[in-house]
Amino acid sequence: MDTKKILVAVDGSEYSNTILEKAVEYATLLKAGVLLVYCHRKFPAILGQPYRDHEISHTISEAEKLIKPFHEYLDGHNIHVEERLMEEPAGRVIPDIARIEACELIIMGSRGLTNIASLIVGSVTNRVLQTATCSVLVVR
Repeated sequence: MDTKKILVAVDGSEYSNTILEKAVEYATLLKAGVLLVYCHRKFPAILGQPYRDHEISHTISEAEKLIKPFHEYLDGHNIHVEERLMEEPAGRVIPDIARIEACELIIMGSRGLTNIASLIVGSVTNRVLQTATCSVLVVR
């Protein structure tokens, strides 16, 4: 029998720590592992070499630094953790990963770090709620 998975979307916002507390609670209850997902900004398409490689390296390094304390927190609670650092827009990629990985649940904040794009296309949380094929727990 496969281990159950909970997708936990983090972005470094004020909700991320509360999300982790809920992730521990539900992972323990469901005897599930956690799939940490962080969606970083897109890599620049028009930069030439070696500037593009430097920017990609910097973006990945910053994403790894941001997700490391979340990974350590879950490890400290003896919860199996996998992580995905994604380039795609969060509202689209979170439900896709949850479906592909057959997650039981998505846990995310009601509001996170936003940018101009999210104001135009709408809330990441709203998009996930509309498109996810599994249950979604929205944490305040």
